[in-house]
Amino acid sequence: MADKIKLGLAALLLAAGVAGFYYLRDSAAIVRLAAIAAGAAAGIAVAWFTASGQQFLAFLRDVITEVKKVVWPSRKESLQTAGIVFAFVLVMAVFLWVSDKTLEYLLYDLILGWKKL
Repeated sequence: MADKIKLGLAALLLAAGVAGFYYLRDSAAIVRLAAIAAGAAAGIAVAWFTASGQQFLAFLRDVITEVKKVVWPSRKESLQTAGIVFAFVLVMAVFLWVSDKTLEYLLYDLILGWKKL
């Protein structure tokens, strides 16, 4: 029950930050953005101490551990893969253009007899 109250309070703090943004519409943009940032920071701080906030923190730790296990491609591998993708897209574009022009010629010129002016 206490966690639900804390999460409700966090949502209210975030809403208060958004409301402050609109309430301070005549102020400088930095002040308006500070209102949102303060509301978000306060809401996150309150939500952090709930059970779901602690579960999220454990999840983030697991994510960081898994990301460290990933073998990232080298620059050379990335450039080679990008080059292959680019070449494939270029070949497919030419193929589709030739197919389109061939069908256009067959349908409009030969079958229907609509000559281009």
